[in-house]
Amino acid sequence: MTGHIAALYRHPVKGLTPERLAAADLAPGACFPCDRLYAVENGPSGFDPQAPAFVSKQKFTVLASIPRVAQARTAYDEATGVLTAGAAGRPDFSAALTEAAGREAFAAWLEGLLGEEAKGPLKVVFAEGHRFTDHPLGHVSIVNLASVRDLEARVGRPVDPLRFRANLYVDGWPAWVENGWEGRELMAGFARARVFKPIVRCAATHVDPVTAERDLDLVKALFDNYGHMHCGIYVHVVDGGRVTVGDACTEPLTEAAT
Repeated sequence: MTGHIAALYRHPVKGLTPERLAAADLAPGACFPCDRLYAVENGPSGFDPQAPAFVSKQKFTVLASIPRVAQARTAYDEATGVLTAGAAGRPDFSAALTEAAGREAFAAWLEGLLGEEAKGPLKVVFAEGHRFTDHPLGHVSIVNLASVRDLEARVGRPVDPLRFRANLYVDGWPAWVENGWEGRELMAGFARARVFKPIVRCAATHVDPVTAERDLDLVKALFDNYGHMHCGIYVHVVDGGRVTVGDACTEPLTEAAT
């Protein structure tokens, strides 16, 4: 069965506003372009930009621990490195995260928004070539919209797919079929990828991305209704290529070679 790419998103700053794209170029062995480039430490995390390594998301300003993060509306200009941000009751912000002064200024702006909810001090961290993904091998994430709709029917309330903060949202696959694809290959647009594993969900999905309220326990809903806490899959790009909204995204038919 062939689905299609319904939406593409990147998240330049971990935990902050998803940015919708029309297309993206995926590279072999690489993460989604311009995704999770920066993160904001919520107190010292131990991250060393000279020797970058995976750090748990709990060390950063993420929705799982601070729902108010969703009140910030950010946009990143990849060409200039400039991040703009706004939030109700806060002055507008604009500075280059590629510069130390810009990173310090944004940390101060975000601290003003989060107030006592942040343990602090806040610090924007970055390292060339490093990505602040939730899993050290979570290169590219895909969410099956049919699975979200099925979950929505079970909980009896609308579920915004953006709660799952994926890179690709696919329509046209049967609900939950993706949970059995580990180790298999699929085509997404002109890129070929191997499924790594299902994504285990956390309390970040409990936060409405529009209202910034923790209003729905989706982790419990997943376990109660399906006996697992998965929604979406991580994939690793095998052959690079462009993915565009509307492109085919094929369901794997056979086991990938190991």
